Amino acid sequence: MAVGARSGHGEPERRGEGDEAALEGAPEESGSQASIGPAEDGDDASSARDEEGRGRGGRRQPRQQRSFWKELPILIGIALLLALLIKTFLVQAFSIPSESMQNTLQRGDRVLVDKLTPWFGSKPERGEVVVFHDPGGWLGEQATQQNPVQQVLSFIGLMPSAEEKDLIKRVIAVGGDTVECKGNNEPVTVNGKALNEPYIFPGNTPCGDKPFGPIKVPKGRIWVMGDHRQDSLDSRYHQDLDQYHGTVSEDEVVGRAIVVAWPLNRWSTLPVPDTFDQKGLNAAGAVAPPALGLAGAVPLVLWRRRNLRKKG
Repeated sequence: MAVGARSGHGEPERRGEGDEAALEGAPEESGSQASIGPAEDGDDASSARDEEGRGRGGRRQPRQQRSFWKELPILIGIALLLALLIKTFLVQAFSIPSESMQNTLQRGDRVLVDKLTPWFGSKPERGEVVVFHDPGGWLGEQATQQNPVQQVLSFIGLMPSAEEKDLIKRVIAVGGDTVECKGNNEPVTVNGKALNEPYIFPGNTPCGDKPFGPIKVPKGRIWVMGDHRQDSLDSRYHQDLDQYHGTVSEDEVVGRAIVVAWPLNRWSTLPVPDTFDQKGLNAAGAVAPPALGLAGAVPLVLWRRRNLRKKG
């Protein structure tokens, strides 16, 4: 019935077919018209660009690259900037100027100094080999000159600057420690614990010809000594310089020497000797665990008593 339905005038009803044809035809016309205009404009624009990019021979000309000599100054500038940032914040090379750290370090060795960890609050630890600025009067007045090449290398951190007066020693004691050496082949003691120092230059005694102590190292300062005890003007020889008894401020420390980088046949790391890990050396650490245990127990006891009162 639905298929053969007729209109009231006896003619078959064609409205549905016309509507269907119109719906099918409208998108085709609108779609074709919409695609013609932009396509023609796009072809004209693309053909114009093609003609602009082609040379006389009808081929597209490649973009001209910068010459190597024009890019070289930029590359050098970037390299210098990176080197300066590395020197300032990460690692810097230092040259050993004397025999005061033999046999651990020899004159002329190049060491790499870690300057990054101090930015995160790291403090010098016992046994570390550190570079530090002259606290005042340790090196005296020294006339030094550098040629232009050395000045450039020192600027980017490949050589030490002649204007910077830096020293390198081993940290023996830190703030709060009591350090002492009685001489006569007696060992150096830290907080009453004797140090076993195999790194001392062969034939030297633990405190050389300069016994000292007992000295209480002030907070924020360190007591330093060279491994070549009889050829090192370290903390022992500056006890009367000021009220700090030859100790060095942590603020003067540039960083920790971590690697002997040059010459290559002497490449080695600079670890902390085992003697500084012995039990009981850290006087502050011996008191810390009981104190922390007490601090943790007090809240627990109070909480338990409060619960018992509630139940009662």
